[in-house]
This record gives sequence, C-alpha cells and structure tokens, in this order.
Amino acid sequence: MDKQDFEDFRRQFEDFPFRRVRNIVLGVLALGIVVAIPFTMIYQVEADEKGVILRFGKLRAEMTESGEVDARYAEPGLHWKLPFGIDRVVKVEAKRIKKEEFGFRTRFAGIKTEYERRGYDNESLMLTGDLNIADVEWIVQYRIKEPSDYLFAVRKPEETLRNVSEAAARLVVGDYSITDVLTEQRGAIEQEVGEKIQSVLDLYKSGIQVTTVKLQDVNPPENVKTAFDGVNAARLRKETTINQARQEYFQKIPEARGLAKKTVAEAEGYRAKRVNEAKGDVVKFEALLEEYQRASGVTRTRLYLEAMAGVLPQMSHLYIVDDEQRGPLQVLDLKQAAAGARRGDESSEKSGVDSSGTRSNRSRRNQ
Repeated sequence: MDKQDFEDFRRQFEDFPFRRVRNIVLGVLALGIVVAIPFTMIYQVEADEKGVILRFGKLRAEMTESGEVDARYAEPGLHWKLPFGIDRVVKVEAKRIKKEEFGFRTRFAGIKTEYERRGYDNESLMLTGDLNIADVEWIVQYRIKEPSDYLFAVRKPEETLRNVSEAAARLVVGDYSITDVLTEQRGAIEQEVGEKIQSVLDLYKSGIQVTTVKLQDVNPPENVKTAFDGVNAARLRKETTINQARQEYFQKIPEARGLAKKTVAEAEGYRAKRVNEAKGDVVKFEALLEEYQRASGVTRTRLYLEAMAGVLPQMSHLYIVDDEQRGPLQVLDLKQAAAGARRGDESSEKSGVDSSGTRSNRSRRNQ
C-alpha cells in the first residue's frame, strides 16, 4: 500500500458515522432487553411437576423452628421470577409414577407390549436360600417426594435406586427357598424388598418414595427349567387331587349327616308308633278284661270266634274230626267258602264263621 492509498483509507475512516452505528446498536440492545424481560421472568409449571427455585445457583429455602431446611417450590401454574438468570427454575416430575425394570426392558408399550429379556442375566439371576438359582424379573415403581433432595442430596438418583433395589432383592431372595420364590411367598418377598429399598433411600435422603415392588416373572434357569416344569405339574396335579377330595368330602359328609338324621327321625317315629300301639293294646286288653269280668262265657266265645275268623281264611284245607263219628268226614273247601263269603256280606267275618259252622253241622247231620 502506497502513501496515496493510505490517505484515502484514512479519509474514509474519518467520514464513517460511528456515532450513528453506536446509537443503533444501543437501541437494538435496549429493545432486546425489554422484550426478553417477560420471557425470563414468567414460567409455567405443569400439573404433575414442582418447580425448584435457585437464586444465583443456591436453593431458595427457609429455616424452620426445628432447624430443618424448608425448600420453596413452585406449584403447578404460572409464576414469575427474577430475570436474566438471577432466578433459575428446575422442574421436577414430582407427581408422576416412574418405574425401573430389572432383568428385562420394555421394547414397546401398547396394546401388545413387547419385552427384551436377553442380555440382562447379571440383573435377574439370584441365589436362593437353599442354594438354587432363580431367574427373577421385577419392577420398582417410585415417585419423587422431596425434589430438593432428589436434585442435590444424591448425584445420580436413578442409578442409586437401581443399585439399592438390586442389592435389596438379592438379600431378600437369599432368605427364601426356590419353592417359596416360585410359588406362595412372592407377596411377602415383594413387601420385604420394598421396605428394605425405602429404608436405604431414606438413609441417603434421596427424596424418592417407593410405591410398588412387583415380581414380574420368576423362572428357574433354562438348563433346569424342564425339571422344574415337571415339579410344578406334579404339584398342580396334587392340588387338583386335594381339591377334588375336598369337594367329595363336602358333598358326601352332608349327605351322610342328612341320612343319619333321617334314620334317627324314622327310628324315633317308629318308637313313638310302637309305644302308642302298645298303649292302645293295653287299653284294649283292659276293656276286654272288664267285659270278660262282666260276662266271661260270652266274651270267651266271641274272642274264640274272632280268632278263628282270622286264622281259618289263611288255611288251604280244613279237616273237622268228630269224636263220636266212626268214619272220616268230608273235606271242607275253605277257598270256595271264602269266595262265597266275599260274594255275600264281606263286612261281617263272624257271619262267615257261623256259615262254616252251619255247613259243618249239616255235614255232621247228613252223616
């Protein structure tokens, strides 16, 4: 650059409107500040969130009378804060239920949920109390109960939760047998694991509240799964047989008890009947005795004729022998006589006996 060029550049620089440009820049900055103030002062907290307010990076909190720190949170809705980064709001999903999966991962959640189970054996394989190995898949559902502790007390709260959950699950499963883990003690295991996880998280002041611990799927390892399936099938058959026996028991025992009560009732009824009949016979015999004492001859004859009227129709043949008769008597056909008596007057058995006596007398006279 020669001297002439330098002079031209100097004159152009001196003629440049620096003051005007400066005023334009300052005006743009002022306008930007005015526009930015509402955007940096107003913020919104969603329905399932809480806002943790930080002023110059420090938590806004108050000291209570007991000496504890009471953090100030922004509840759901619109709020304002100091602009330009003086106040900063960290939003925490304090009301949403979250979950951590162990031994599997959810690949797709929907109408037909898909899971990924391979590659997580280091989480799911556990040693039971009877030195067997169980493949346990479980989930831990939790929520954030104290946002300030969740943000500042523990560096990685989700990772801490996973480590504590895995340690608690292995500790509890190690106290039970493989049969208990696979069958009836799953509820007790879930409750105990949840209590141990919560106690450790409270000790760490993690700000996490465990809501549910659920054993998703518990299986034996693949190399012994066939044998365990056979054991479970045998146990199922055992339970089925026991249930069938109980059903038979509850069906037969009431029937037997009902039959016993029926038999006892019939026996009591028969007893009452026989007692009443015996009492009636006693009354009858007493009445006969009274009549016999009044007229013994007539009563004796009537009793004899009534007895014969009951006995003679049941005999097929009747032979009448007279001590004064030397030859045999003719046979009296009782069936023919009974038929004749039925054709006559059936209401009087005594008449039938008299008729038989009359025929006998006729036979005796004829001879």
